[in-house]
Amino acid sequence: MAEHLGIRWLDAHLQPLGPPTAAFPGVLTARLPSWAGAVGRRASHRATNAALHVMFGEPRRQVRAHLGLPRRPRREPRDLPALYGFSPLVVPQPTEWCAGRKVTGYWTLPQRADWVPPNDLLDFIAAGPAPVAIGFGSMASRDPEALTALVVDAVRRAGVRAVLLSGWGGLAGSAADDLITVEEVPHEWLYPQVAAVVHHGCAGNTGATFRAGVPAVVVPFAVDQPFWGSRVAALGTGPTPIPRKALTAPRLAAALREVEDPALRRRAADLGVRIRAEDGVGAAVRHLQLHLT
Repeated sequence: MAEHLGIRWLDAHLQPLGPPTAAFPGVLTARLPSWAGAVGRRASHRATNAALHVMFGEPRRQVRAHLGLPRRPRREPRDLPALYGFSPLVVPQPTEWCAGRKVTGYWTLPQRADWVPPNDLLDFIAAGPAPVAIGFGSMASRDPEALTALVVDAVRRAGVRAVLLSGWGGLAGSAADDLITVEEVPHEWLYPQVAAVVHHGCAGNTGATFRAGVPAVVVPFAVDQPFWGSRVAALGTGPTPIPRKALTAPRLAAALREVEDPALRRRAADLGVRIRAEDGVGAAVRHLQLHLT
């Protein structure tokens, strides 16, 4: 659309998509074995970009044809400017990328002034030790009851209290002294008040957990989620991710006990302080001014 209207534009990503780099594996190939080395990591980015072309190439071609635009090359030029809305403390800027590509820090909105936490949630949080927050966002479940039973079993095995975020997965445990279910709660309000977060590893949840300075247990379902789970583990702010297909109550309970480790909690808290000090929006604006004026 920007090309059609003659407006300058640049890419804006929540994942580190771009030219091949040896700094980390491609977003869709997080489980790349370490023996693949620098050559393998660069190849994994080419594989990621090829997969995205398969997914989005034909719709893009149709839209461009409709607008009377020429076909874009399959391989984008390496010097295209781009913004990346995550922290360089989480994914450092690759040295192979041109100066026009900028990892700015997280892009966050102010906390909603019109949102008021429900009294039952406030009472639950105040009634005992900090709970864990558990939710899988937009990841739908074929059997919400079974997933809920697994999660509740893990919570009881670990001896923790939990806030279940129902989401599209339909988590819905019965209210109890150690458990409450809510439809949705702003992450920026809830996460700083919990002991840990169990989530599916999307870019948003991962960033919110890092910013809150609390440990995370990542249960990746698909796409970029294993990548973000691998970053949590690499930074020492959470255990090795548990793929959804391998999730069991004993494994989740063990992970919940693991995030009680004081050293892990200190790493998460220290990283949160450093990330909150970043100005991702300001850095993005400055980069826009530099490259679009």
